Amino acid sequence: QVQLVESGGGLVQAGGSLRLSCAASRRTFSGKGMGWFRQAPGKERQFVARVSWSGGSTDYVDSVYGRFTISRDNAKNTVYLQMNSLKPEDTAIYSCAAATSPYGNRRTVDYAYWGQGTQVTVSS
Repeated sequence: QVQLVESGGGLVQAGGSLRLSCAASRRTFSGKGMGWFRQAPGKERQFVARVSWSGGSTDYVDSVYGRFTISRDNAKNTVYLQMNSLKPEDTAIYSCAAATSPYGNRRTVDYAYWGQGTQVTVSS
């Protein structure tokens, strides 16, 4: 069964931190790159970060580089997004996705499975 379930979203003040988690079924997670995307109201879905199956390769959109960290625990079939120094412009629904390859990239078309998302709201 394909399953991706995000958690950890919420309301935080600017400058604060949140840690998102995405628990996946083994079938969905194993051997796949994983990504985090976000969508703010009235805007298109945006790539945030991705991590390869091995965890050895990561990539971030420029606007979060140095503030967000993506990681994964393959024993737990879980990917994380540690978000520090949050800004109001980070407010969005954050979704995790499983890539069609062990590497993953920035394009939504290269992700086969998606979670429902978790709301992150950063107040000024």
